[in-house]
Amino acid sequence: MTKMMFGPAFSEDGILFRLWAPLHERVAVRIEDAAPRPMQATEDGWHRCMVADAGAGTRYRFVLPDGLEVPDPASRFQPQDVHGPSEVVDLSSYRWNSSEWTGRPWEEMVIYELHVGCFTAQGTFRAAIDRLDHLHELGVTALQIMPVSDFPGRYNWGYDGVLPYAPDSSYGRPEDLMALVDAAHERGISVFLDLVYNHFGPDGNYIPSYAPLFTDHHKTPWGHGINYDGEGSEMIREFVIENALYWITEFRLDGLRFDAVHAIKDDSKEHLLHALARRIRAAAGDRHVHLLVENEENDSELLQRDGSGAVRLFTAQWNDDLHHVLHIAATGETFGYYADYAGDGDKLGRALAEGFVFQGEHMPYRGGSRGRPSGHLPPTAFVSFIQNHDQIGNRALGDRIMAASPADAVKAVISIYLLAPEVPMLFMGEEWAAGEPFPFFCDFDEDLNDKVRKGRREELSRLPGFDADELLDPTAPSTFAAAKLDWSKCASSERLEFYRRLLDLRHQRIVPLLKGAGGGNAAHRSDGATFAVDWTLAGDRRLHLDANLGSEAVRPPKRCDQGETIFCLGSGDGGQLAPWTVIWRISKDEGLA
Repeated sequence: MTKMMFGPAFSEDGILFRLWAPLHERVAVRIEDAAPRPMQATEDGWHRCMVADAGAGTRYRFVLPDGLEVPDPASRFQPQDVHGPSEVVDLSSYRWNSSEWTGRPWEEMVIYELHVGCFTAQGTFRAAIDRLDHLHELGVTALQIMPVSDFPGRYNWGYDGVLPYAPDSSYGRPEDLMALVDAAHERGISVFLDLVYNHFGPDGNYIPSYAPLFTDHHKTPWGHGINYDGEGSEMIREFVIENALYWITEFRLDGLRFDAVHAIKDDSKEHLLHALARRIRAAAGDRHVHLLVENEENDSELLQRDGSGAVRLFTAQWNDDLHHVLHIAATGETFGYYADYAGDGDKLGRALAEGFVFQGEHMPYRGGSRGRPSGHLPPTAFVSFIQNHDQIGNRALGDRIMAASPADAVKAVISIYLLAPEVPMLFMGEEWAAGEPFPFFCDFDEDLNDKVRKGRREELSRLPGFDADELLDPTAPSTFAAAKLDWSKCASSERLEFYRRLLDLRHQRIVPLLKGAGGGNAAHRSDGATFAVDWTLAGDRRLHLDANLGSEAVRPPKRCDQGETIFCLGSGDGGQLAPWTVIWRISKDEGLA
């Protein structure tokens, strides 16, 4: 088990309370409601105090020289939210039922993104356990949990966290999260967690009052960058790296997703992202631990493999490019950033065959070039999806447009992304065509709430609906409540069986072709709305896709009779592909056509 520098430490003599506060010579710790106890300061900025009568359940705060009382930045639990006292938690007391679990290989992943607060009516870790059997039967092999680090208020997407070691108390205790991970592992389901290291939320972050957390050398969309490379940055970096290790080792998570890594600014000799990947992989040992990134810049360098095909840094990236072309095909929407992906099947074919649509080309919406070459990477370096929290939440009403789009079109894009060799990710409820919206929501004081309303309108002003007089209020309780899944609609859904059938086919026929499959072995052709993609994968097998994502029958850009047909939606008879036809085939490798 990794020895942690931050947070309370258990010993035979009691609890050692620790705070790195280099901006102050004196700091005290207040145990419960007792008088503050002076802490011993060292030259390296640490303040320590051993308390013999403290233990699990003890609540405490640190007291700065001006009297300000602050929670532990590495608090394991905040029972009274971000401004309240921290609680000592003995994580080692949890007894794991799945102690032999070592994870699953990456090529087996079918990911399911969920928000704990909206996944069930109760909105807790424990309540989520009751839905794991549904996910297991569906064919899901990994949960992707949106950020849970303690945030201010009653509800939040999770990207306004300020205490990165403490699961938010609205979801339950840390032991409850452990129970969720344990129950998932018992069902063969991996668990990933979304982490935010590019900024801290606007309320409840006390670290700048005692440590050099921010730097004016870097700017981010949220203000000053986090100090990963300036004076005092060594401990800031360690605080973040240790946090990632904490989730992997203490909670036995199987992977991490790093939010908006393009906004993590660092001019150090070893970038924080590289240090994170190196340290996590060393701590994971022989376990299957997978590291994912969200990267607006589409920097394929983070996804490189070594000569044997092994991951060097990060396992995969969420691929917005593939989402955009599939979204346009199913919905016909071409506003905002979608306009740069509209056109014909060539962009869709390129996204499936090579990963990124933009690999250094000019992107008008951004006003500059985007991306690096990605065709040399294996298809499993990309996570594909037709819904996720951002792509739904970026809509003014947070509506799930896929749920309301023409059924034939939606089934066609589902048939593509669930069977393609990229790793698929569902968003909670999509398997039964859930109609509940997922708008952005948060809960601050009224001053911050007003700034959020105005800021959101300005940030997304180029997208339709955000200039309306009556914009959905992201801070209203009703906005959060509307996003909760209605599980009563699941059983009556025709879509659910379609998902089950496709995921079963994926596990039986596609997954065996992915282990050891390299990159640079795919080709694509297109003609209007119809396109074809061929991948050379493992075991001397080729995977073929022929599709017509249009409303008119068309002649395919290549022959449709190669190999064994494993799936067909629509019709490919008579030398033409009917509207919304998708055909998957497998053949022996005889070289690319």
